Amino acid sequence: MTRTEQPADGLLERVPATWLVLTGVVSVQVGAALAKDLFSQVPPTAMVLLRLATATAVLLAVARPRLRGRTRRDWLVVLAFGLALAGMNVAIYQSFARIPLGMAVTIEFLGPLAVAVVASRRLRDVVWVVLAGAGVALLGFDPTGLSVSGVLYALAAAACWAAYILCSARTGRRWSGLSGLAVASVVGLLLVGGPAVAAAGSTLLRPEVLLLGVAVGVLSSVIPYSAELSALRRMPPRVFGVLMSLEPAAAALAALLLLGEALTALQWLALACVVLASAGATRSATPRPASVRGVSTRPRPYRGWRR
Repeated sequence: MTRTEQPADGLLERVPATWLVLTGVVSVQVGAALAKDLFSQVPPTAMVLLRLATATAVLLAVARPRLRGRTRRDWLVVLAFGLALAGMNVAIYQSFARIPLGMAVTIEFLGPLAVAVVASRRLRDVVWVVLAGAGVALLGFDPTGLSVSGVLYALAAAACWAAYILCSARTGRRWSGLSGLAVASVVGLLLVGGPAVAAAGSTLLRPEVLLLGVAVGVLSSVIPYSAELSALRRMPPRVFGVLMSLEPAAAALAALLLLGEALTALQWLALACVVLASAGATRSATPRPASVRGVSTRPRPYRGWRR
């Protein structure tokens, strides 16, 4: 067992694993709602920068990655991972700057759902594709609050999430512990830095903006990661994946309570279709050997830092 894989502290170990996962789910979406509420002060890309900076600082302090002796292939893999990480975060923040948070996360979930279905290679799992497709089709019948650009950004986030899952599997095989994710986060930070500074300028230096950006990073990354990593030590990955499928519902509820974003009945039905499809695909997924376990919908341990 490596240093980064030591058991969590006693406090987390005493909390039931299910509650830890649900805490992570709620924390991610509360962080997203807080970020969206700040878009009037800070552009979405700048908020991504602040959120990634917080997560990267924690990752580097914990992982302290070893960079010497790496092959060209190691660097190419982790660079691709960092690109997927940056693209996923920027796209989803741009999406829910334009459409309701619950709808953005619902559409984004099509990415991991597609990976789960393709990885299963079983004809019967087509039912989950049909169910998710039905959910998306329902949005076409009731596009209240939706915009073309917001939906396209959400689809881009879904594609980046799928790429993130596949890249995390390859990174995990070449970089031990959290070191690959730490380096990928630095890559993502560098990619986002220029556009974020250009968009926000000196606003990024305001103390209240920095403080709120750190709060978003803690809610969206630090708390979920800590809770989920502890839970995964005591919970089967399939159960974990099913619980994670509640994220679109959590996003919609957080947006309703914190931002006053109300979805229509048809949009809630569309959300439910995608949640059930994601849970079903995760639940029925064929277990993979340890060497390729990262190809699941929630690869360990990288999933908690996705946004």
